[in-house]
Amino acid sequence: MTVKFSTNEIRYIALFESMTGAMVKDLLVDEENGKLTFLVKKGDMGLAIGKRGSTVTKVQKTVDKGVEVIEHSDDPVEFITNLMAPAKLRSIRILQKENGEKIATIEADSRNKRTAIGKAGQNIERARLLAKRQHNINNIIIK
Repeated sequence: MTVKFSTNEIRYIALFESMTGAMVKDLLVDEENGKLTFLVKKGDMGLAIGKRGSTVTKVQKTVDKGVEVIEHSDDPVEFITNLMAPAKLRSIRILQKENGEKIATIEADSRNKRTAIGKAGQNIERARLLAKRQHNINNIIIK
């Protein structure tokens, strides 16, 4: 799935890449909650965060928004694990229906389920959107 970025999103990506040296693969802008979610290339997580979070803190102060960084993976199971962090997941199964629709089913205990879903469901919604854009996974179900 090809992602088209707005001028504003391109500015955020350019700023993030120049400040951190990490390569951005995707970006979600959540104006409602004042949050930017950057999806960085596998292996660039350390660059993006910096020593003791110093780099990501600098970016947060510059954009005056909350900044979240997630590491990309070409493996859909590892990708979903990264999306759901810090929630500890028991298992992830990805099934493809006959119509080609992909659905990921996640198992977690009740405490980790709350973390994965997030306040007002914002974590799971963000995960569903990124999973669709990066791996063409139509839905994520938490059990």
